[in-house]
Amino acid sequence: MKNKVFILLVLSVFLNFSAFAQEKTKKELKAEREAQKQKEIEALIDSKNFVFEAQKLTPQGGRLINLDYNMYFLNFNTEKTTADLPFFGRGYNVGYGSDGGIKFEGIPENIKVEKKKKNTTIKASVKGKDDVYDLMFTIFYNGGTSLSVNSNNRAPIFYDGEISAPKTDENKK
Repeated sequence: MKNKVFILLVLSVFLNFSAFAQEKTKKELKAEREAQKQKEIEALIDSKNFVFEAQKLTPQGGRLINLDYNMYFLNFNTEKTTADLPFFGRGYNVGYGSDGGIKFEGIPENIKVEKKKKNTTIKASVKGKDDVYDLMFTIFYNGGTSLSVNSNNRAPIFYDGEISAPKTDENKK
């Protein structure tokens, strides 16, 4: 009887140690994944070449709107920045029958990068066809990003989404 109790005690001790060892490795794996993601995001920020995909927006004085489709984007590049984002809010000098969204293509100017402990802020101005857009990205190291767009002809609007590496022709295939 004593032998059975002793064997059960030894087995339970070994099982507990193996469970603790597995839990620690899960935490380590999670920390490694987070560190890898942070390095990828920092590389995107340093290259100043990334794609912002909008998932939510908040117009000035409005409430949060979830965007159902992953088709709203801003391709940020130092050579050419393009955007196709929805707009809900007040337009001041927007012509009747014109496109309601924020769509532009241009070269960003006055790019300023400010790195902080938990995020990075990128500010830039892009002159589009009919307007000048002031962009302010707040990029967190998990990939989550806030984008503020101010322009002369529209009220400010705020987007939430994620940044990722641009898709090249090799990635599309």
